[in-house]
Amino acid sequence: MTRVGRDFGNTMQKEAVPPVSADVVFASSRFPNYKIGANNQILEVKEDVKVLSMKEVVARETAQLLDQQKRLSVRDLTSKFEKGLAAAAKLSDEAKLREAASLEKHVLLKNLRDALESLKGRVAGKNKDDVEEAIAMVEALAVQLTQREGELSQEKAEVKKLATFLKQASEDAKKLVDEERAFARAEIEKAREAVQRVEEALQEHERISRASGQQDIDELMKEVQEARRIKMLHQPSKVMDMEQELKALRHQLEEKSKRSLQLQKELAISKSGERNMYEVDGTEALGSYLRLRPCSENAPDLSECSLQWYRLTCDTGKKEPISGATKPIYAPEPFDVSRTLQAEIAFDGQKIIVETTGPIDPAPGLGNYVEALVRRHDIEFNVVIIQMNGSDYSSPSIHVLHIGKMRMKLCKGKTTLTKEYYSASMQLCGVRGGGNAAAQAAFWQPKSDVSFVLAFESERERNAAIMLARRFAFDCNIMLAGPDDRTAIGS
Repeated sequence: MTRVGRDFGNTMQKEAVPPVSADVVFASSRFPNYKIGANNQILEVKEDVKVLSMKEVVARETAQLLDQQKRLSVRDLTSKFEKGLAAAAKLSDEAKLREAASLEKHVLLKNLRDALESLKGRVAGKNKDDVEEAIAMVEALAVQLTQREGELSQEKAEVKKLATFLKQASEDAKKLVDEERAFARAEIEKAREAVQRVEEALQEHERISRASGQQDIDELMKEVQEARRIKMLHQPSKVMDMEQELKALRHQLEEKSKRSLQLQKELAISKSGERNMYEVDGTEALGSYLRLRPCSENAPDLSECSLQWYRLTCDTGKKEPISGATKPIYAPEPFDVSRTLQAEIAFDGQKIIVETTGPIDPAPGLGNYVEALVRRHDIEFNVVIIQMNGSDYSSPSIHVLHIGKMRMKLCKGKTTLTKEYYSASMQLCGVRGGGNAAAQAAFWQPKSDVSFVLAFESERERNAAIMLARRFAFDCNIMLAGPDDRTAIGS
């Protein structure tokens, strides 16, 4: 009979159980707690603290990211993706640690089973049954461990997929952040340029406003000073009295002039002893028009007679025909000032000559007005085209006649009808005929195939335009003349 000593356990442990390899690293400092469940299954006793699996942790983080993606900015989303990627890397490291721990468990179970198999051959009886039960438990634990390893492999594959997805999402987020940053920088630069342009425009506007405001203030101060000076020199009542007196004197002068003309005509008739059948009616001054009027019942109708107007030089008495002046109405032009006008009426082989009582008087203030215009570089007159190339012009729109130092130009807005330099072929004079409006109309032929009849705003504007054009042309050694008989303009 074999005798078992008290130190059997220690002897068996030293001799029968081989030592554990030094390469094995235990995941914890204690052996796991197991118990026998239904059908002799070995169950691991879990601790009270609930530990989430890797799949649950990743699912929870992913749900949180997807939930917050709509309300996070691009920068925060990138941060979250980077945190998720770091969590996935951490979970991958934990999976590696668990894989290593699982390998350690397999090695431990194998060593334990080998130790139990070695112990089984050394014991008998109840101890042998206990050893066999322990071997069965170790084998069941190995099977359960294998199952857990399969689940861990699946979780590992899912973690790798999720890590790949999070990595790609992080790269996309970084790319999106870079694009948004570049777009934001471009928008900021555009905004800066726009702000700079607005600031420059505001500064320019402010500078112009200050300059114009200062100029307006200076002009206003000058006007105020002039008004004060006039107020100091003249009292309002005196000025009004002077204006009324001047108006009355002008009216009296006009009446006396008409009376003087009538007396001169009667004196001429009394000297000649016979009364002429026609006479010149109208104010004999620049800015008016003259009309041939029959003064006898036996006078033939002027439409059945041939007419011709002449200029008489006061000094020499030279008689010059006025080209194109073959109508009963003639409006004197600046070239007729200080000259006597004569009209020759021919009918049935007879000729009747009538003339003005004296030289044509100049228009008051016209010379000073022209001298003021000469100082400008380009003078503009508003005109209306009555005829173009001998035909009536249908449009009554206002055009602008430019009279410059070297050329003349007729335009409407930005459209130029004609523009010609002063030349010998250019002609400019008053209209020959034209009815009551003859004193405000002028004939202008810039070149041989183009001609206009222009109506000015007043007689003063018409005569000033003719005088300016002739003066500028004379400075260019060119003499502007009136139209010849072939281009005469009728009434």
